[in-house]
Amino acid sequence: MVVEPEHASVNGRKRPHPPQKTHRDVADVLRARIRSGVLQPGQRMPTQAQLADEFGVERAAVRQALRILQTERLLTNVSKGSPATVAPDPGRALAGPGAPPQPTTVALAPRMAAAFAAPHVEIDALCLTSISLTLSIGEPLRRIHAGQLKPAKVDVRVLLPSRDIELAFPAPVDPADADRLHQRWLAMRNAQGQVLQHNLLALRASHGIDVHVSFRALPFTPPVKLYLLNGTEALFAYYTLRRREEEIDHEQLQLYDAEGTQSMLFAFEQGAGLRDTTFVEQSHLWFNALWETISSELVLTS
Repeated sequence: MVVEPEHASVNGRKRPHPPQKTHRDVADVLRARIRSGVLQPGQRMPTQAQLADEFGVERAAVRQALRILQTERLLTNVSKGSPATVAPDPGRALAGPGAPPQPTTVALAPRMAAAFAAPHVEIDALCLTSISLTLSIGEPLRRIHAGQLKPAKVDVRVLLPSRDIELAFPAPVDPADADRLHQRWLAMRNAQGQVLQHNLLALRASHGIDVHVSFRALPFTPPVKLYLLNGTEALFAYYTLRRREEEIDHEQLQLYDAEGTQSMLFAFEQGAGLRDTTFVEQSHLWFNALWETISSELVLTS
């Protein structure tokens, strides 16, 4: 019997064949291609027969995958008769109101870029370190430097945990490691905030944009992250804790932490129904109440 090279091992035993791809596997790959721009807005997809051949699945699995992406508003014209088409605005479908939740790294950047198309940009954020916020600002900054966006004014307010509190997380499994972990979080909080502030304020000199960036400190660890865009959108995610290991000061440290960049972001938009409108309004009331009452001055130094 001939054993294919990819299924043979050094001891001559036959390795198991890789598991059969499912319709969800196919949907994940196609979604990633749309997200990365490999498949462009308005582009016709390969035929179902071509996709079935590429992924080694039955056409029924391909049809199920395409229906998933149609439900997520990433594809249009999904039928048996002709190839589907990539939606005209898949970026908004990935993160916009009514879309399924996506990881923060996927959902936040396109919504932030859309927010920067307004003449007066207003961004409020409540988070643990502002890593996701700093990353997401990169896309609108690129478009501003390319001449594609030109807001007249940008106001950004950020609420972060105070350096003086005992954080609920990240938290060490061994309490003896608490100080080292706290110092590492504080350094990360300050560094990310400084980068965000520097990149935004640089727009004053480079493009004459009126930019204001403010930070305030919370007396508690936020269990959720919240981004409010131009008074009309609220993007919300839970920080979900897990136990993991990380190297700090050349030692492996066990800790409980939340990977905020992968937190699933839910989008709500004012005017998209009573539920969404109420959520956006209440989120603004909550943020403003924290900003104006129990938060305190925050200085981004160690």
